[in-house]
Amino acid sequence: MRRAVYPGSFDPVTNGHLDIIKRASKQFDEVIVGVLVNSKKTPLFSIEERVNILKEVTSDIPNIVVKSFEGLSVNFVRSCESNTIIRGLRAISDFEFELHLAQTNRVLAPDIDTMFLITSLEYAFLSSSTVKEVAMFEDDLEKFVPSQVAKLLRERIRKIEK
Repeated sequence: MRRAVYPGSFDPVTNGHLDIIKRASKQFDEVIVGVLVNSKKTPLFSIEERVNILKEVTSDIPNIVVKSFEGLSVNFVRSCESNTIIRGLRAISDFEFELHLAQTNRVLAPDIDTMFLITSLEYAFLSSSTVKEVAMFEDDLEKFVPSQVAKLLRERIRKIEK
């Protein structure tokens, strides 16, 4: 079985993330979306919420599995019995960071490769940070995230503002 892992924080998952997930699902028998517990960040959604949201928005893609993880991506990839990490590139500015990360992972785990997928042009500008900023002003979020994510995001922002 050809299995790949797409790690990230997904706080929140965007249409750009889903673009990468859908395209990776056509290249591999199984894609595990690894939702990172990052102690350096304060996420808008809990790890359980992010996992559940991803399960919901990918429920129509049969070969997607969603799991949470802590620690190094390469260790998670090994625990998933995979040797491929999927990463999305939006712009040239992503490349330097992603190259550094891929090279570090290669030193840590020479048996694990990183596959870069170029984000579709319509999502090249999109990031979770951008989505959160737009959500604070209650603009049309459905351009950036699935409708169920937009609803949850609006609710969360309202709670924070109170």
